[in-house]
Amino acid sequence: MQVSVAHHPPNTAVLVLRGSLDIDTAPALKANLSRLVERSSPRVVVDVSGLDFCDSMGVGVLVTAHGRANERGGWVRLAAPSGFLRRLFDTLGLSDYLPMFPDVATALKEE
Repeated sequence: MQVSVAHHPPNTAVLVLRGSLDIDTAPALKANLSRLVERSSPRVVVDVSGLDFCDSMGVGVLVTAHGRANERGGWVRLAAPSGFLRRLFDTLGLSDYLPMFPDVATALKEE
C-alpha cells in the first residue's frame, strides 16, 4: 500500500491510500494516522478511492483513528469509497459512525 499526505489549513490533512489495506499494511497506516490525530482538533480526510482491498485490520485502524480524533475535537472522514468499502462499512454497522463522502473536495468543505 502507498500512503501520501497533503496538509491543508486549518489543521487538516488529506491522506491518500493506494493498493491493499490489510494485516501487512495496516501498521503503516496506523503510524501515519496516529501522528495526524494527536494534534489539537485534527481533521483528516482519507482518500480511499485507490484502495483495491480492505480487511478488518484496516477497518480497525480507520475506526480507531476516528475515535481518537473525536476525543480531540476533530474528525476522520473517508472520501470516495468503492462500493465494496461502502458495503463493508454498512455490514459492520459503521456507516453512521465514520462519515463517507463522494470525493475529497466534498469531505473538506462539509462541516
